[in-house]
Amino acid sequence: MVKKMIVFAAATTLAVFAFAQDTVSSVFSPDGRNEIRFDRKSISYKVFRDGVLVVADTPVSMKIAGKELSDGAKFKSFVKGSLSGTVGTPVYKKSSINLAANTLFADYGDWGIRLAARNDGVAYRFETKFKDTIRVDGETAPLTIPDAKARCWFGQTFSAGHEEIIPSASTAGELSIKDGHKAFLPFVYTVGGKYVAVVESDVFDFPIWNLVKGAKLNSGAVRFNSYMDPWPSSTQRIGGWGELKVEKGGRWIRVTGFEKYLVETQGTRTFPWRGFILADRPAQFVEADLVNALARPRVEGDDFAWVRPGKVAWDWWNCFDNKRIPENNGVNTKTYERFIDFARKTGVEYVILDEGWSESLNIWKFHPSVDVPHIIRYANERGVGIILWMAWAQVAGEEEKVVAHFSKMGVKGFKVDFMDRGDADCERFLWKFAESCRRHRMLVDYHGAHRPTGMSRTYPNVLNYEGVHGLEHMKWGKKDTRYFVDCDVKHVFLRMTAGPMDYTPGAMDNYPVDNYLGGSGANPGSPGTRSRQMALMALYEAPLQMLCDAPTKYEKNMESFQFMAATPVVWADVVGLDGDMDSMAAVARRSRDGSWYVAAITDSNSRDWTLDTAKFLKEGEWAAEIFRDAPSSDTKPCEYIHENKVVKAGEKLNFRFARGGGCVIKFVRK
Repeated sequence: MVKKMIVFAAATTLAVFAFAQDTVSSVFSPDGRNEIRFDRKSISYKVFRDGVLVVADTPVSMKIAGKELSDGAKFKSFVKGSLSGTVGTPVYKKSSINLAANTLFADYGDWGIRLAARNDGVAYRFETKFKDTIRVDGETAPLTIPDAKARCWFGQTFSAGHEEIIPSASTAGELSIKDGHKAFLPFVYTVGGKYVAVVESDVFDFPIWNLVKGAKLNSGAVRFNSYMDPWPSSTQRIGGWGELKVEKGGRWIRVTGFEKYLVETQGTRTFPWRGFILADRPAQFVEADLVNALARPRVEGDDFAWVRPGKVAWDWWNCFDNKRIPENNGVNTKTYERFIDFARKTGVEYVILDEGWSESLNIWKFHPSVDVPHIIRYANERGVGIILWMAWAQVAGEEEKVVAHFSKMGVKGFKVDFMDRGDADCERFLWKFAESCRRHRMLVDYHGAHRPTGMSRTYPNVLNYEGVHGLEHMKWGKKDTRYFVDCDVKHVFLRMTAGPMDYTPGAMDNYPVDNYLGGSGANPGSPGTRSRQMALMALYEAPLQMLCDAPTKYEKNMESFQFMAATPVVWADVVGLDGDMDSMAAVARRSRDGSWYVAAITDSNSRDWTLDTAKFLKEGEWAAEIFRDAPSSDTKPCEYIHENKVVKAGEKLNFRFARGGGCVIKFVRK
């Protein structure tokens, strides 16, 4: 059980410096390194780090009920303020978040723009004070990169599921966003020796922010336009795998028509933060708290001490313990009893019942081979929680009914899938379902959803999100596996910058990078080494971490499995050690019991790496348990070296990574 949180006071100070005569005003981060500068006449902003321009002059606007807010706008004043204090976090990569920031509010009467500068980045957002309900027709939120030669990394997609592979880097001037595609966040680039991750926070009753094709400016800058999905005018529920139209339930709720506005919403409100995490090197991205720090605070009256993060024995990826299951013959009560017994024996907190526990896409009728009430009782008696998978079309419109019903049965949480949308109507569902689950003390894993935008600060029972090209894709035939392992590295600096991700690591069948022999639905594996799969448990954030492989495979590889199963899923602190989007990633995480874990992976190239323990171990001797690639791991990726040694703080350790390799080390103070 997560210990009761200690919540520290977060103070807001409004130092009222109203000076309407100034055209431009800036707000600096507490350490003075980050600046966001606002021009009240052009209603535009610039961003600097250490005086280096990283976001060029960018105009912003919002249209409400057919009128641009900037039309005839009468500026009143700039109001400066500050935030201070820390807030405890029951489920996060750190035990607390530092809220320190300086703010600037450009007041235009019924509306304004608030800017915030933190030590890890800057952000801005619109705020309105209109009466009653307003119709938001659009928000203009482009990205202006100062130099067309700036290198960029991003992913693009038609949908909002965001599972597509992240392409290789290109320059801003050459960057190609295909017609009809959207570049999704986080969007990373480097300019002037600085690194920028474009993110958003506090997306509530509003669509998510994407980028689309833009143009080069005369200044040499490149501007990418913003895009947000309009409000759906019509939808169609889809069953099966994409063709079957249904009246109720289904797998997807697909948009078949759009309105000419984004949302009808409260007139007095704050809108999402448009944020920029700023760093001197990419490894610092993993330390940033900007997304959660700017998100709306935790629901009052609930300390969320009941939230229990942990590992999950997952059935679907390994085809219900590697049994071929024509017509779902492998989805049965005995299968789940075996998963539960395995979880109890090995200390795994949860077992998931993925698709198949109910009749096809009908959560109100159990599959005849699966005695769900018995399975829930069987698990609870053994201290194992049951999490139910369901497609969101099975839940939408009946959120409270679904949560209340399965809560009474003893279910501990839900994995909701196939949202694949980013409009405001879908966002309303995500928040409504999270609130229903909070009231009934249920966990949530938003699979089939876009990247997180800070909701887990408000609802710490929302543990995980997908929005990533994860290991599940290794079930579907042979892929460009070199590209796949390269993307594993990019995820650390791009997707994970937004928050936890449902990547589902832990494969025991490991293949050489260019000779992947898995890919069958019944017996998938992973490209790269065993040490890499073990490292992902500590490298990737996931408070509800799926162990993807079968109990029978784990029982044959207990040395690897026991280490993975014991790896924490929430942390006290994190240090970005090394790496970048095109080479490797290395992170150190301090567990809440004081031990440290170091996890590192390389891309499709073999690599030498030196770990400098001075970056996180400050004093004393430490017992180090190490799993690393063996000399044979390039051709025999399941082979690894497991060793123990005593390490002094500040000592350097040398590693040789195989292609698609890695290492993981646990340090315990002696």
